[in-house]
Amino acid sequence: MSIKAINAYQKGTLKQDLANADPHKITLMLMQGALDKLAYAKGCIDRNDLKGRAEHVSKAMAIFLNLRDTLDLEVGGSFSENLFALYNYIIDKLVSLNSDNGIAVIDEVSALFLPIKDAWAQIPESAKQEAYARASA
Repeated sequence: MSIKAINAYQKGTLKQDLANADPHKITLMLMQGALDKLAYAKGCIDRNDLKGRAEHVSKAMAIFLNLRDTLDLEVGGSFSENLFALYNYIIDKLVSLNSDNGIAVIDEVSALFLPIKDAWAQIPESAKQEAYARASA
């Protein structure tokens, strides 16, 4: 199977997953996407592919910006403020990434973010339903 066919299949599957996803699942998909892009960027650094590194880091930063900008600071209180600060720190680290410190920065950012993503994935269904009910009321 060709790379083009695999990519087309993956894009179709992603669109279908997004169409059927609730807000919690979409956020989880974004979180995983950011981690995936960081892993791809790390591979590009290993291969000395500067263009690929820049592309994947840029996409990861766009995801982190989106996650940061969709936080509800009024509802989330200090937790949301702390998460906002963490996203700012991650974005700043990725902006400062260069060839000399690339892998170390990506490892640091991934290590900081993975527990957030894992915790998000562990939110019980009952808590999600309660949040949806409050949001629609």
